[in-house]
Amino acid sequence: MSPDTQQWTPIHGQPYRSAPYRPARMPGAQSLVRAAELRTRMNERRTVRHFSPDPVPEQVVRDAVACAATAPSGAHQQPWTFVLVKDPAVRQQIRAAAEQEEVLSYDGRLGDEWLAALRPLGTDAVKTHLTDAPALIVVFQQRYWLGPDGTKHKHYYVDESVGIAVGMLLSALHLSGLAALVHTPSPMRFLSHVLNRPENEKAFAVIPVGYPAPDCEVPDLVRKSLDQVIVEV
Repeated sequence: MSPDTQQWTPIHGQPYRSAPYRPARMPGAQSLVRAAELRTRMNERRTVRHFSPDPVPEQVVRDAVACAATAPSGAHQQPWTFVLVKDPAVRQQIRAAAEQEEVLSYDGRLGDEWLAALRPLGTDAVKTHLTDAPALIVVFQQRYWLGPDGTKHKHYYVDESVGIAVGMLLSALHLSGLAALVHTPSPMRFLSHVLNRPENEKAFAVIPVGYPAPDCEVPDLVRKSLDQVIVEV
């Protein structure tokens, strides 16, 4: 049975079971080459706010979501939902609601220190990426799940689990030739209403997906060097 046809069910309360894990060991020389190539490709990833309206291969996006869903999660409860929004009318509705919140934020709700931190990035309350990009992936975190009898069961390490999944989603999209942006309007309660999500789900991020516009520009930024982010003991 393939991974796409197997039906997952909660393992809550079940006894521990193990399964053999014998992946082929990659030769050291090949591993070095692969790691260097990956480092170079990931260093090319940029957050894009100016998208082309050109359609993207939908299966590429679905496969990227499938990659994200392989992320580790607390007690293997996989507390995430990815809503793929393609309908232009729904994307317009999301943009209108997001910009309402963003106007309040940029008019003072964020505070002077946060606004000062954002200023070098050139962001403002206008979020054209929400309608220019041909697709949005709205990520929801599931705070709990319901048993067959309607009993609520808590998920564990939800923020950490969903955060890791989003990181893997961004990597998969980039390595598949697509651009993306993590957008987190605050508050995000409107997303549950617009997308008719259940009570146990809370919006985590909106990720526009597409190709960069022909005239796309990004902030001229420098990433920290390896010796600034790694400590070896």
